[in-house]
Amino acid sequence: MEKTIVTTGKTIDLAIEAALAQLGLDRDSVSVQVLAQAKTGFLGFGAQPAKVQVTYEAPDPAPAPEAPKTALSAASRSKKKPAEALRKPQPAEKPAAAPDKPAKPQAAPAKAEKPQAAQAQAEKPKEAPAKPKKEREPRAAEAPKAPKVYVPAEPGSVEEKIEQFLSGLMTHMGSQAVPHAWKEEDGSYQVDMVGDDLGYLIGRRGDTLDAIQHLCNYAVNREVDGHVRIHVDAEEYRRKREESLRRYARKKAQQVLKQRRRTTLEPMNAYERHVIHAALQDMDNIMTHSTGTEPNRRVVIEYQR
Repeated sequence: MEKTIVTTGKTIDLAIEAALAQLGLDRDSVSVQVLAQAKTGFLGFGAQPAKVQVTYEAPDPAPAPEAPKTALSAASRSKKKPAEALRKPQPAEKPAAAPDKPAKPQAAPAKAEKPQAAQAQAEKPKEAPAKPKKEREPRAAEAPKAPKVYVPAEPGSVEEKIEQFLSGLMTHMGSQAVPHAWKEEDGSYQVDMVGDDLGYLIGRRGDTLDAIQHLCNYAVNREVDGHVRIHVDAEEYRRKREESLRRYARKKAQQVLKQRRRTTLEPMNAYERHVIHAALQDMDNIMTHSTGTEPNRRVVIEYQR
């Protein structure tokens, strides 16, 4: 079930962060629509915070269990019975054979005065003892992934130039990450940043990683003939981000097909917009295009008959 909340903040980002903190969700699990931009006003008058509407998926509420009818009927019948009917019937005592003979001790009839519950329990067939449950076998531990083996770059190659530039950049940034570059089949170059605590190299939604990639492309293309494309990644962030964007695009496209009306996604960079377009290009009755100007350019998903 889809729900929405409206939050405000000094900026659009602060309003979105307030909604995410309230819902306990991450940025990829919600869609955002800007309702009002922040206004500073004049001399403190007319200031207005930014307002956003956040849409998220909430689980459907479970139906309340109905009370069993048998319990109600039994309770109603128990109220109608008098108190005497609830007492257990006592077996009739046998008359004495002769006045001069002593009466039998009360121990014998005590056996006949068994409560009905005990008799019913005795008449039940003995159940076979439950078989001991088999202990659940522990799951085999997944074998850790083997570390990648990187081939050293040849002297004077483009790979060496990429690694030299990124190593110097990491030194200036105070990072111990080590770059490893190789050439793909399509002629582009892939770079893996290897090391600990790579989160700050990725940045918020990959902003820092995009800046490092842009600087690397600019610096290396000044020293080589022709034009080369370089993709910089860390901890497989780009692969995970692409999978998340594809799931997000298909989910929004299904909503468009159901409601038969267009929807506009949040602002994305050119690379993320390309992933959205590619994920929906073969989907029936769906058309996508981009609108707006950088850095607020967005993807629009429309229903097409």
